[in-house]
Amino acid sequence: MQGLGELESAVMDVLWRDDRDRTVRDVLDELAPERDLAYTTVMTVLDNLHRKEWVERTKVSRAFHYRAVLSRAEAAARALRAVLDSTGDPEGVLLHFAQSATEEEAAMLRKALRKRK
Repeated sequence: MQGLGELESAVMDVLWRDDRDRTVRDVLDELAPERDLAYTTVMTVLDNLHRKEWVERTKVSRAFHYRAVLSRAEAAARALRAVLDSTGDPEGVLLHFAQSATEEEAAMLRKALRKRK
């Protein structure tokens, strides 16, 4: 995901898997089979994601519980918007994208544009 490092992306993947609030320990346990991470590393990553406004947190007893602010689809749309805004030629980018879209993707775009009206 644009704007996130590799570990931040992995943590967001954990948060996006389901809708439950997660503690640092929950996230660490899910990442443990794939990575050798310290509790404090995951805590720092979640704190950074909170600062960047990717996650919100609620204090429950002595621990914070974290939840993604945006869904995966909303975050991807935000990243696409940032790419379009940074190009200097959003029309050209959109035209090239439309030409590369599969029939199924083109149908989804047409449906979304009809809903917008």
